[in-house]
Amino acid sequence: MTIRPASPDDVAAITRIYAHAVLHGTASFELTAPDEAEMARRMHECLSNDYPYLVAEDAGAVAGYSYAASYRARPAYRWTVEDTVYVAPDMHRRGIGRALLAALIEEAEARGFRQMIAVIGDSTLQTPSIKLHESLGFRLVGTYDAVGFKFGRWLDSVLMQRALGKGSSTKP
Repeated sequence: MTIRPASPDDVAAITRIYAHAVLHGTASFELTAPDEAEMARRMHECLSNDYPYLVAEDAGAVAGYSYAASYRARPAYRWTVEDTVYVAPDMHRRGIGRALLAALIEEAEARGFRQMIAVIGDSTLQTPSIKLHESLGFRLVGTYDAVGFKFGRWLDSVLMQRALGKGSSTKP
């Protein structure tokens, strides 16, 4: 497995991975899977704002992806990013998510970001994601109870946070 920067050539595979998560899972609160044009737009927005966007490649195929994006739009949040990690459904439990998140943390630190936020949908079914984040230094900072409704049930959002680099110990 190789972790590398994502490129527009990866959009079709990324779109397929995310579509499966949207249509069959509760990690994303989207109800309709975005098409390739929308996923390309999202990737371009990340890359043009110097946020890291990575893919895991296994045997020449994209097995998963991760990226960091703005946590919030207001300027005071500019040192804080939100992480996203998705792995192809047939590639779970192989360490791909961990490799992607570890590389994403490293890339975000190299770009000078100071905090990373994880917003994990569905505290019931997403315990592997919660444990993954914990294993890489994230701590639980809260849970929004029943803030999403998907597949006929209410879903929580778990908030986790990790300092990057010097965190808040120095000014950026």
